[in-house]
Amino acid sequence: MKPLVEKLPLSQNTSFVARTYRTPHFEVPWHQHIEYELILFIEGEGSAFIGNYIGEFKTDDVFFLGSNLPHTFQKAHKDLVTAAVVVQFTDDFWGPDFMQLPESKSILKLFAVAMQGLKIQGATRQQLRSLLTELEHLQGFARIIRLCECLQVIAATHEYEAVSTQEVKTFQAKNKDRIDRIFQFTIDNFQEPIALKDVAATAGMSIPAFCSYFKKCTKKTYIDFLNEVRIGHACKLLIDTQKSVLEISYESGFNTLANFNKQFLKLKQLTPSGFRKKAERLTQNAESQMLNAEGRTLNEG
Repeated sequence: MKPLVEKLPLSQNTSFVARTYRTPHFEVPWHQHIEYELILFIEGEGSAFIGNYIGEFKTDDVFFLGSNLPHTFQKAHKDLVTAAVVVQFTDDFWGPDFMQLPESKSILKLFAVAMQGLKIQGATRQQLRSLLTELEHLQGFARIIRLCECLQVIAATHEYEAVSTQEVKTFQAKNKDRIDRIFQFTIDNFQEPIALKDVAATAGMSIPAFCSYFKKCTKKTYIDFLNEVRIGHACKLLIDTQKSVLEISYESGFNTLANFNKQFLKLKQLTPSGFRKKAERLTQNAESQMLNAEGRTLNEG
């Protein structure tokens, strides 16, 4: 299955998209578009698939994605409501010469880095939250000014993590639909047993040819990729539920607890139980800091 190619739903009065998408309109399969995309999650959590990256997203996370970078964001479970402010724009919507101005050099560099997909970090993430939330409601030239502000903040602070190691041009090869079919098949079926012959058949290839092709495209083996998807799902269950490690291992697609523990330790440098305890400590520390901050505010008042 080829990735869905989105079209910009522009009105006569706008040159780029800035709007909130909420369940069920947020859910989009593996897809790509020529527009750059800034996305702020305002509700929900789940798994982020960007190029060859598998990670997590949660409320308040911000991503900046380059042109034609395949991606999808899958919510943690089917009944969860998810929403995001999505800004999509082409690199020439402000005219063919704007990005060639000397003052635009830092933004051009940012666009190049964004081809790997950026997850925004630190104070920049919080700053962008207010900027992006307000952008949706601005009109006229103020919209363009605000978008420029968002890009300038990211370019100036460098508070971001490049998440995908795959060059976008690989996905634009003649037979790129193969890698797209493989990714979507994995996203849809990772909780069930997946044999190499099954995923190779999805790509229309023999097992040896498939293994070579996947390694060339993603710089990792298919088994490594599949384990990353499964471990990412397991992390959410460890944080958000009280299910046992054994239950989580099976719900994440592993057929033995021993293999689950081995692969989890390999990817996270922690056991599943250790990961859960660390997540609980971080949550408790964050809650404690919030209460202390509220106490100081009351005392100062």
